[in-house]
Amino acid sequence: MIILGIETSCDETAAAVVADGRRILSSVVASQVDIHHRYGGVVPELASRKHLESIVPVTMEALESAHIGFNRLEGIAVTQGPGLVGALLVGFSFAKGLARMLRVPWRGVNHLEGHLHSVFLGDKPPPFPFVALLASGGHTSIYHVTGPTSFELLGQTRDDAAGEAFDKVSKMLGLGYPGGAVLSRLAGQGNPERIKFPRAYLDRDRFDFSFSGLKTAVNQYIQRHGDDFDDRMADIAAGFQEAVVDVLVEKLIHAAEMAACRDIALVGGVAANERLRKRLLWEGTHKGLSVHIPSLDFCGDNAAMIAAVGYHYVRKGDLSEMTDDVYSRLKRS
Repeated sequence: MIILGIETSCDETAAAVVADGRRILSSVVASQVDIHHRYGGVVPELASRKHLESIVPVTMEALESAHIGFNRLEGIAVTQGPGLVGALLVGFSFAKGLARMLRVPWRGVNHLEGHLHSVFLGDKPPPFPFVALLASGGHTSIYHVTGPTSFELLGQTRDDAAGEAFDKVSKMLGLGYPGGAVLSRLAGQGNPERIKFPRAYLDRDRFDFSFSGLKTAVNQYIQRHGDDFDDRMADIAAGFQEAVVDVLVEKLIHAAEMAACRDIALVGGVAANERLRKRLLWEGTHKGLSVHIPSLDFCGDNAAMIAAVGYHYVRKGDLSEMTDDVYSRLKRS
């Protein structure tokens, strides 16, 4: 079954063609980083306008790269939420119209569910059940994944997401936006043991996170050492990164032990962090766990992961309606 995936939840316009939920025939991502960099963060109105400009050419490029025409598509999957409403509406409305024109089934997909499926786009996907840490700019959560479309939230951040904390600390250090990658490179030049920042484990038997206190501690350190700030930047970055990584790794491994799972996964934009990948592989292997991390191309927002999820819903006939709408946040029970 060949599915076209479309993703426009934030500042990437993406389209992909995926066969049977696993085999990537094409994946195209048009980034808006250069547009939003000057503003220090994503500007929703600008993001929506750029999606409008890019959605058709990006989709056409994905189809051409896959060497298929519209007549070969057997379903369409599109991000429905959470995300920026204006940005989501571009992709969602486009997918609706395309599905109606082609008379193919379509399905709106939870963006976070897409990230959980990114580990199935590689060579060695995890068996069910497994425990996954989803760490990105907007979300930091741990899930117990028991099937292709079934998962349970075990814990989540109470304030800042891990990626959001990286971006904010990067801004404090004058590194600009987006900050995760540049802060990680700077941290590689520093000593993570020289500056000890607090670790917020909260209740160690639960799996919630909190990074706002760590962010405040970094800001206070910068204010206290303003005179020799430049000489300490790499050590600050390294100390901050190590504090985040310590908590993420410990919580994920502990969750796997509590759920009696031997397989763990790391997904989302923060999964591209080299230090986090290495630490989780080391700690997980030491504990006898099988660690699954997507390739760097599929850590960030992409449409292949959306198509991978959509395949399972389309196959079982669990489809969306033309009256369905996007949502900016997940509903809380």
